[in-house]
Amino acid sequence: MISRIFFACLFLGMYSTGSLLGCKWIVNDRGDIMGQFRVYNKRALGFLDMMITKDAEIEHTVAFPNRLYRKTSKATAEDKLAFTVQILEEVAALFEEDHSSASWEENTVENFLNIVNKQAEELRSCIGSHSHKKKTTKLHMYFKRLSHHILKEMGHSAEAWEVIRKETKAHLMRAEQLASSLHTAH
Repeated sequence: MISRIFFACLFLGMYSTGSLLGCKWIVNDRGDIMGQFRVYNKRALGFLDMMITKDAEIEHTVAFPNRLYRKTSKATAEDKLAFTVQILEEVAALFEEDHSSASWEENTVENFLNIVNKQAEELRSCIGSHSHKKKTTKLHMYFKRLSHHILKEMGHSAEAWEVIRKETKAHLMRAEQLASSLHTAH
């Protein structure tokens, strides 16, 4: 009986690891970790680079959540992906706010949002349903503070959006680091 339980646990462990590595969004046809995620992330970063409004020297009080990233870097592969999905969803929600003062091309913002939403959707399909429901409250509160303390308090100004653009770029780069760490974890 104990050997059956052991083999069942072993099978489940191997299946859950294999399901992430079998995800076409994470692993490309050559078996390289990152697959389409890396390609789309580079596109999203490129669109962010095109959205520069001006160099904002605003001192903002919303500290980047480095501790959350460090903690997540030690988590399971599924939790890393769930965290990355949440980042992408929170970024998309930020960019849905009024950005008319930012003087960005509307199609650039739309393309950026399409890519971010596509990444979130594809990564969400790679993780179990229980991980998607497990959102990090501290990460959500961080993005809420960005929305309130930066965007709303500064009237959605071009300077405020430049701060958001820079913060978003940092998040996308850290999300790629998290996803690439899946390779070293397996």
